[in-house]
Amino acid sequence: MTSYPSTKKGDTVTNHFGTNVADPYRWLEDDRSAETENWVKEQNKTTFNYLDKIPFRKDIKERLEKLWNYEKLGSPFKEGNYTYFSKNNGLQNQSVIYRRKDGKEEVFLDPNKFSEDGTTSLAGLSFSNDGSLVAYSISEGGSDWRKIIVLNTETNTIVEDTLVDVKFSGVSWKNNEGFYYSSYDKPKGSELSAKTDQHKLYYHKLGTPQKTDQVVFGAIPEEKHRYVGGNVTKDGKYLVISASVSTSGNKLFLKDLETNKRITILDNTDTDTYVIENVGSKLYLVTNMNAPNRKVVTVDATKPSPENWVDFIPETENVISPSTGGGYFFANYMVDAISKVMQYDYEGKLVRDIELPGIGSAGGFGGKKEDKEFYFSFTNYSRPGSSYSYNVETGKYKQYWKPEIDYNPEDYESKQVFYASKDGTKVPMIITYKKGLELNGKNPTILYGYGGFNVSLTPSFSIANAVWMEQGGVYAVPNIRGGGEYGKKWHNAGIKTQKQNVFDDFIAASEYLIENKYTSSDYLAISGGSNGGLLVGATMTQRPDLMKVALPAVGVLDMLRYHTFTAGAGWAYDYGTAEDSKEMFNYLLGYSPVHNVKKGTTYPATLITTGDHDDRVVPAHSFKFAAELQGKQAGANPTLIRIETNAGHGAGTPISKTIEQYADIFGFTLYNMGYEELPNKTVLKDFKE
Repeated sequence: MTSYPSTKKGDTVTNHFGTNVADPYRWLEDDRSAETENWVKEQNKTTFNYLDKIPFRKDIKERLEKLWNYEKLGSPFKEGNYTYFSKNNGLQNQSVIYRRKDGKEEVFLDPNKFSEDGTTSLAGLSFSNDGSLVAYSISEGGSDWRKIIVLNTETNTIVEDTLVDVKFSGVSWKNNEGFYYSSYDKPKGSELSAKTDQHKLYYHKLGTPQKTDQVVFGAIPEEKHRYVGGNVTKDGKYLVISASVSTSGNKLFLKDLETNKRITILDNTDTDTYVIENVGSKLYLVTNMNAPNRKVVTVDATKPSPENWVDFIPETENVISPSTGGGYFFANYMVDAISKVMQYDYEGKLVRDIELPGIGSAGGFGGKKEDKEFYFSFTNYSRPGSSYSYNVETGKYKQYWKPEIDYNPEDYESKQVFYASKDGTKVPMIITYKKGLELNGKNPTILYGYGGFNVSLTPSFSIANAVWMEQGGVYAVPNIRGGGEYGKKWHNAGIKTQKQNVFDDFIAASEYLIENKYTSSDYLAISGGSNGGLLVGATMTQRPDLMKVALPAVGVLDMLRYHTFTAGAGWAYDYGTAEDSKEMFNYLLGYSPVHNVKKGTTYPATLITTGDHDDRVVPAHSFKFAAELQGKQAGANPTLIRIETNAGHGAGTPISKTIEQYADIFGFTLYNMGYEELPNKTVLKDFKE
């Protein structure tokens, strides 16, 4: 039985609508205290002592490194006189931006030189219209706080002082004079956990100090918005401003950059609507107003309110994600989470159905209006992503790049099944595994889910999952409610007091895999990150008997306090808050993972993962959950927490750290399923010889 560091209990109690709730580990929320820092060190020491004893962990790491070590190329794009693309030689911590002109290729930006350990990453890249300037943003240690640096692309020299303290922001240029960006006032407390509540849109004029940047939107305290963004239309005519109080729903405004007049398109946050294109004053909007699966409408900028909208690409039974390029619209539909793409002209006439390279996920299909050729990507769970060059006039495409990888996709297969959830709702799930799999209930299986924020899980290849499947592992992904696979209705069926539907869908997926002998409770692991970490935490506390291993990553686990940290209050559309009403408080208390760990219960072997610089879902969620599990676990199953230092919510994590983390997760999972050696040692033997 694992021995854990002692975690002191405080006497903090909060009262919600007359109910007292103990919060004994509140002190772990202070990410700047020496006491919390010491706790992190002791927990990591315990965790790595355990992981070091796993006999095949090193073998998994070596196989991950071997498989990961292939050249990866991003789709090229044209800016000014150059064609830019990203490339990773194999195991570089960060991908490098290259460019070419007249057949000559050169490194433009190498994020591996931003920091010695690879923990500073490139977080965004925005070129001015003529391509002569670029503003790129960097993230240090995985934080959501960014810095913006401006370069002259011809000389590759920095042109002004670095902008700091930028968060949840794009960069949109106004000619070559300056650009729009968004941020919050720096919080008075910890910048990694203190609440950030009022987002503002700024205009930065090149060559002037950041402190003189003008607030364009969001300065009025009573008009508080948590997420504000501004984009200049491609012709430079309008600034489009979107303002939201949560992660769902937005107001929409248009500012004429010649007259400076601001026009309201939508003055409420009841829908998700954005401008995708304009031709002069004719606007093309994507909206889910009276269209849960989204549609494209047109309207004139002088009278842009909804009563004047005209359907351009009407709503269908499938969710649409449109893009533009080469003088056409491309409607990327999700049909049971699988891509189908159709091309339209600017009059709304269907040009063609595009026959994709297979069944899976297509991305891209976008470029400048004058481009007659651009690129799209294609992938699925068993097929590594490749890119294709597409001719907009003929509809023909050819493979531009295919990875040279030590892996044969023909050895694997994916099967889509539909199963019934607790209330009878049909839910799709894609199960991927090595061909010839024996349905004997003994296959190590990872069930991965998310189920929130209108996010859709579509098929995509993962090197880590390829290593898992090489070992005879099954990888299953259900498209549960709360996601966006079937539009706004599917999302809304998994929010607030409907959130239990999400957990029920995930539990039913587990039961399907067990009933159909893909696996059994002794060989099932459940996995998810962020909102998916909440999914794992809630499922394992509600049905600890169902799985052998639980892997909650960077999870939202304290549902009574999530909204008090950083931008957490913006998630209230999905969750509701404990302050909303007595009913909402009781509902959250009923499933909040931190509050539903019961003493004397045998929980599955659990490896919680988080980063000490995670300022999206603060690590205190994971710290408190780990403390509760360690204090109350009845059986011998280990409950450990792995805290990555100098790392955030996941984006920009160096490849070296990602590989180490997967080796630990897979090693922990298989070891706790009873394996003393790897199920498929021949793979390791082959690659070592």
